[in-house]
Amino acid sequence: MQAKIERPVPAVGVVCWRDDEVLLIRRGREPRKGQWSIPGGKVERFEPLKDTALRELREETGVEARLGPLIAVYEIIEPGSEAHPEGFHLVLIDYVAEWTAGEPVAADDADEARFVEYDEALSLLIEDDLKDVVTRSRGLRGQNPGADL
Repeated sequence: MQAKIERPVPAVGVVCWRDDEVLLIRRGREPRKGQWSIPGGKVERFEPLKDTALRELREETGVEARLGPLIAVYEIIEPGSEAHPEGFHLVLIDYVAEWTAGEPVAADDADEARFVEYDEALSLLIEDDLKDVVTRSRGLRGQNPGADL
């Protein structure tokens, strides 16, 4: 049984590109178990957001990347369900990244990990927030992260 969470939980996502392909994972756990998504996860205490992004990317896929700028901040607010009787509230902080090394291998929370063409990514993703973040990330590729979060 999971502990009751009283506050929103910060989490980080990474839209990682290799040439014209984007890295997707199929979630192995709730929330959204079985759905395609981007790599990411919860921020650990005292862990900077950018460190979280690169750690989660590496843990879920084995891929290394150079982090780019912040894409956007999203929220997922879901009422109670069988998987999460208390519901949950995630604050998602998503970054764009450029692949530098490694072939994707699913691990940790992911059941599958692979690079796919942009159009295929949009067809695999169910949730509008994920389609939006992947679409937005295309225009941010190659930009310096600067002072973003």
